[in-house]
Amino acid sequence: MMDVLVCEAGHLSSLRDLFEPLGLEIRVHPEGAELPGSYWGAPEAGLVGDVLHVRPDTPVHSALHEACHYLCMDPARRSGLHTDAGGDDLEESAVCYLQILLADHLPGVGRERLMDDMDAWGYSFRLGDTRAWFHGDAEDARAWLQAHGLVDADQAFTGRLRQR
Repeated sequence: MMDVLVCEAGHLSSLRDLFEPLGLEIRVHPEGAELPGSYWGAPEAGLVGDVLHVRPDTPVHSALHEACHYLCMDPARRSGLHTDAGGDDLEESAVCYLQILLADHLPGVGRERLMDDMDAWGYSFRLGDTRAWFHGDAEDARAWLQAHGLVDADQAFTGRLRQR
């Protein structure tokens, strides 16, 4: 398995720049520490309320994925968030799609590398690899994101959270 990008200093700074203006705090824990709100267990990122918990060895794709759950959930779920982001299969697809789009906002990451990391980590999609899904089977995820105001008609991130 290839080495995936992890939340080292440069990536942490970029993650903060992207998500903290949206109300999501990035809290860094030391390597080896448990991560509050981690659904799969450390080093996977965790979510509790408006805090994303990571360690320096947390994969960037995991931090992006959990942050995108925060962006994609409605305010009621966001207010009670602890560990399990919930949502349905379509929302999960939208989260995966958005994390790929937002990878382009992180210097040294980008969507191509993120899709490689997602495949290496074991994400699975109907068409096989992440690229095949993103380019050929994600129309529903794109439509969901647009309907909820997270991306515009050109699939650019709007910089907003889901409001309803």
